[in-house]
Amino acid sequence: MQVFNTPQKVIITCNKRLSPALQQEVQSLGFTIKRAFATGVELLADVNDCITLNLNLQCASQILYSIKSFEAHNPDELYRQIKDIAWEDILDFNGYFSVNSNVNNETISTPLFANLKVKDAIVDRIKEKKGVRPNSGPELNKAVIHLYWQGNEASIYLDTSGETLAKHGYRKHPGKAPMLEALAAGVVMATDWDKSSTFINPMCGSGTLAIEAALIATNRKPGLYRMNYAFMHILGYDELVFFAARRKLKDQIVKNVDLKIIASDISADAIKIAQMNAKTAGVDQLISFEVCDFEKTSVPHTAGVIVFNPEYGERLGVHTQLELTYKRMGDFMKKDCQGYNGYVFTGNPDLAKKIGLRASKKIEFYNGKLDCRLLCYELYDGTRRKEKADD
Repeated sequence: MQVFNTPQKVIITCNKRLSPALQQEVQSLGFTIKRAFATGVELLADVNDCITLNLNLQCASQILYSIKSFEAHNPDELYRQIKDIAWEDILDFNGYFSVNSNVNNETISTPLFANLKVKDAIVDRIKEKKGVRPNSGPELNKAVIHLYWQGNEASIYLDTSGETLAKHGYRKHPGKAPMLEALAAGVVMATDWDKSSTFINPMCGSGTLAIEAALIATNRKPGLYRMNYAFMHILGYDELVFFAARRKLKDQIVKNVDLKIIASDISADAIKIAQMNAKTAGVDQLISFEVCDFEKTSVPHTAGVIVFNPEYGERLGVHTQLELTYKRMGDFMKKDCQGYNGYVFTGNPDLAKKIGLRASKKIEFYNGKLDCRLLCYELYDGTRRKEKADD
C-alpha cells in the first residue's frame, strides 16, 4: 500500500469538548468531515494530507490513518489479522516502531498484552519477508502503530503524529499546573476574539493563553516548532512534501499586526517563564508582560477580551482564600473592564458563584479529567442595568 497517496479513513483525535474547535480547523484547511464525535473527527485522506493536518492543527492530539478494520474475538485472531498486513511495504525493517492502543475486549486483561500481540505480528511478518527483526519499544519518536479494539471490532492505524500534537513545542518551561496548549487554543477560539482588539490575560502563569492568542492572531501554526513526526518514519515518506508544507506555514504568518496582548502575574518567576516561552514561540514582542496583582493589570480604554484561568482548588490553592480571589475578580471586571467581554475558566462551580456576575454563556471543557466551564460575562460600558449575581 502506497499510504502517502492512498486515501483512507483518517481519525483525528482531540481532548473531550475540543471537537467543535477541531472541526472548524479541519474545514478551514479545505477538508470535508465525514463524521464528528466527542473526541475527534473522521475524514478521507492520504498520509500526505496527514502531513498538512499535523503541521496546522492547534486543537488535535493524534492523526490516525486506517490500515485495516476486522473482527477479532481473541488475541490469536488479532495476531493473524495483523500479520496478514504487508508491513514490509510500510515499515523499515532496519527501523524502529512502537505500539499503543485503546482496548476493551473481554479476553484481554491489560492493553499491554494486546500491544505485544500487535508487535509480535508485525515483527514476525517482516522477519519472514526480509529476514530481519525490526526494533520496537515504548518511545513515540519513530513509526507508531495504533490498535483500536472495542468488543469484537478492531482497527489498526498508522499514528502519523507520534508524540501528541496537543503540546505545541514552544513551552520549554511549563511552570506550575499549566494549561495544555491545545486546550488553551480552544479556549481562545471559544471567546470569539477578533484577533485585533485588546486581549488581556491576568494570572497568566507560564503564559500559555496569551501565547496561544498571539499565535492565532498571527496565524502561526504548531508545525513551526516541531521537526519530528511519526509519518517521517514510514516507507515512502518524501521530505520535499514536508518542507513544502512547512514553507507554507512560514509564508502565511501575518506580520506587522496591530494588536495589544497584556499578560500579568503576581509572581516574577512566572512572568520570567512566560517571557521565555513567548520568545521560543516568536511572539514575545507582541505581548506586554506585567508583574502585579491581577487588579493592577493594565486595561486600555478600548473594547477587547479579558480571560482568567485562576486556580480552582483541585491542584493548587486553598479554597477559602480562593473564594476571596474569585470575588475580587468579579469586582475587578465590573469596575475596571467595562466594554470588554470577560471570561473565567474554572473547574469549581462553587467558587464561580463568588464572582458575583451572571454568566451569559457557560462553555463546557475538560482540563485533563476535570469537568470545567468557560464562563462568559458581558461587561457593559455603563449602558445596561447592573449585573445580577448568580444564585
